Amino acid sequence: MSKLTFLLTSACCLFFGRMNTCVAQELNCSVKIIHSQVQGSSNSVFETLENAITEFMNNHAWTDLQYQKVEKIDCSLNITIKKYDTSSNLFTGELIWQVSRPVYNSTYTTTVFSMKDASFNFNYKENDPLEFNENSLDNNLTAMLAYYAYLFIGLDLDTYSEMGGTEVLHMAENILNNAQTLGDAGWKAFDNNKNRHAILNDYMESSMEPYRKMMYKYHRQGLDEMASNADRGRAAVSDAIDLLKESHSNKSLSQLPQIFTDYKRDEIVNIYSGHGTEKERKTVADIVSNINASQDSYWNKIRK
Repeated sequence: MSKLTFLLTSACCLFFGRMNTCVAQELNCSVKIIHSQVQGSSNSVFETLENAITEFMNNHAWTDLQYQKVEKIDCSLNITIKKYDTSSNLFTGELIWQVSRPVYNSTYTTTVFSMKDASFNFNYKENDPLEFNENSLDNNLTAMLAYYAYLFIGLDLDTYSEMGGTEVLHMAENILNNAQTLGDAGWKAFDNNKNRHAILNDYMESSMEPYRKMMYKYHRQGLDEMASNADRGRAAVSDAIDLLKESHSNKSLSQLPQIFTDYKRDEIVNIYSGHGTEKERKTVADIVSNINASQDSYWNKIRK
């Protein structure tokens, strides 16, 4: 399998200006452990943990896809440790994660998805290897990391091909289902409308299909076109915003549309401020305001 037609060998040469050997690993994941809230513990355990997670995410071949070195998916895991119990090796914390991608024929990088996981809790003993078996999960840390690895790859693929990440996202679903036996926070349905279960379940639900189609239209047909034809690219982004509206109408309780407008806020404003017709700007501003009124001070900039 290939990642995507336009990002294969010849296109990759055009996109980045040079060739690179194909590699199996998909992720270029930056990991940061923040432990300033924990007092009286040696820094070495946090440094070891940071290195172990970095290697786990970046050195594992998560799929059969072949990636050029420059095609690797840029993502980040910023883990804040709030408590560390040395007797049980229990780490209590939260995660802020982000997936990014380059915009075609430009130096601009756009955020594909970003949010916080408030229940990133796990046991880890310094220097223990991080081992993963998706069919026999017995470690919450590796289960969470594998879930995010598949999620990152699936989200990225959805921006290059309409619903192109389905197969990989099913792998994330498999992790989600098998993790129910772990009993740790973040995996259960209905516990939290922004936990790992809620986000993936909403993303894969049939009523939210317009949202996934929006991801492709916004990024591949919208942003990727703007360098060569700004009007055509912006028109595709407007179509994507219509799909965002449809997904919000289909499932008003889903957090995905609001989350999207939170991390895309400045980008959306920049796309439309002083550009396009008055009707186009008003339509877009009205849609995103209906989804996320808390950002109205920004949406009003589009209307001007």
